[in-house]
Amino acid sequence: MPGGREFAILFGLRRIAHHRPRQVTDIYGIPNCDTVKRARRWLEEQGVSYRFHDVRTEGLEPHRLSQWLATLGWEKLVNRRSTTWRQLDAADREALSEKTAPALLQAYPTLLRRPVLEHHRGIEVGFHPETYQHIFGGA
Repeated sequence: MPGGREFAILFGLRRIAHHRPRQVTDIYGIPNCDTVKRARRWLEEQGVSYRFHDVRTEGLEPHRLSQWLATLGWEKLVNRRSTTWRQLDAADREALSEKTAPALLQAYPTLLRRPVLEHHRGIEVGFHPETYQHIFGGA
């Protein structure tokens, strides 16, 4: 009886490489944000493939935003140093809470602290090269 390779050739079978399915990394932000630019450049330099989602043009999916809020909390997601924050009505800024944050982020996606990185280990907000290195291990 022929062995592995001979058997495959004899019966016209192709060997299929068994490997883990590739995990997709998603990065959310706006293209002109300096922090998003640095994060994307780091990912590209490390050979990490990713999908970029422009929250200004594509908005935020409500279920995704709900997941982020449940995982990270609204305090970590709202960027109080952003231009969008400074342009909000004082009443909206003062009323910001766990209850109002989802609607505010949905209405003003650029209020999101950037970038938001969804990866095989979870979700990260902001860009710190050391954190990315830990997540991707130098990919």
